Amino acid sequence: MPQKTDIEWTDATWNPVTGCVKVGPGCDHCYAERFAERWRGIPHHPYEQGFDLRLWPARLKQPSIWKKPRMIFVNSMSDLFQKEVDRGFINQVFDVMESVDWHVYQVLTKRSSLMLRYVQERYGGSRLPNHIWLGVSVEDAAHTGRIRHLKAINSKARFVSFEPLLNTVGDVDLTGIAWAIAGGESGPGARRMRQEWAVEIRDICQRDGVEFFFKQWGGPRPKSGGRALDGVEWNGFPWKIVPAPILEQIRQ
Repeated sequence: MPQKTDIEWTDATWNPVTGCVKVGPGCDHCYAERFAERWRGIPHHPYEQGFDLRLWPARLKQPSIWKKPRMIFVNSMSDLFQKEVDRGFINQVFDVMESVDWHVYQVLTKRSSLMLRYVQERYGGSRLPNHIWLGVSVEDAAHTGRIRHLKAINSKARFVSFEPLLNTVGDVDLTGIAWAIAGGESGPGARRMRQEWAVEIRDICQRDGVEFFFKQWGGPRPKSGGRALDGVEWNGFPWKIVPAPILEQIRQ
């Protein structure tokens, strides 16, 4: 069964892949690695292997078991587009997302070029189904090229997670992006997010017509600094791109 989650912008998580390797400064204090490594060496625990890469074929059936539509964060404990993940297994994950189409799937990656290549090979120039949302994680201006890769994908449901936000992203162009999430880092050694970096993204979203969600200030714990930016909770969500039959069920 997909797992319930405390992540504010989704309903559940589904992890057919677990484990990852670091690819940038946004990975330095990875929450998923920290959680998984706590259980390394514990026999029969799902993270007995710690944060080493593992594919879970038995979990591919999980979305079909959950009958009520949900927003599902795919691979909250990994990155589907790692080079080491077999292409055939990625195909199986997409097969499930396409066929079990009463959920919305949110797929987030830092391997934006590999995601773009995969989508081009699978779909050609065709538009992705609106219930499959593809996103990239961007921590600073040095990694905004991931947004260019994302915008090359034919989809109405593209999103960007600016979390952990470690520096300014500059005057990035977000036209064509449906949704942006911003938030500070949390956990041991969390790096501080400055207010002007978050305000910059909010203002760009307002300029470019993007729904803006401010997740957290971060700190020792996710809730340490609260969720208010300039005294307001920003809960923007791209409801207009959620397919109508799914939207009706989710809002019941």
